[in-house]
Amino acid sequence: MEELIDAYIAAYNRMDVAGMLDVLHDDITFENVSNTDGVLTIHGKAAFTELACRSVELFAERMQLVRSLVLGTDTAAVEVDYHATLAHDLSDEKKAGDTLVLRGVSFFRFKDGKISQLTDYS
Repeated sequence: MEELIDAYIAAYNRMDVAGMLDVLHDDITFENVSNTDGVLTIHGKAAFTELACRSVELFAERMQLVRSLVLGTDTAAVEVDYHATLAHDLSDEKKAGDTLVLRGVSFFRFKDGKISQLTDYS
């Protein structure tokens, strides 16, 4: 499980969507819970691919650094520091070149040797 998480985060940091998809189950459920933007939930690799491709375009660079990792039987929790630089203006307040710095937690669930559920909290 730890190897899947490491591979996912490394691909995420490289903005390598294909690498991210390699470790995801076909029936992936992804949920992003943000204290500013609410909750986004998607199901399936096709929807994840679309979201990941759109997300990559938003950033000039992005990096998740693992602070801690807790493994369960078929689950894991990862605390991360997140740093990113916007590639485009998102709003009047969030402009290209601005840096985002967040701390978050990601919860992973595994099935058939792949990541089947990923929930990000930030």
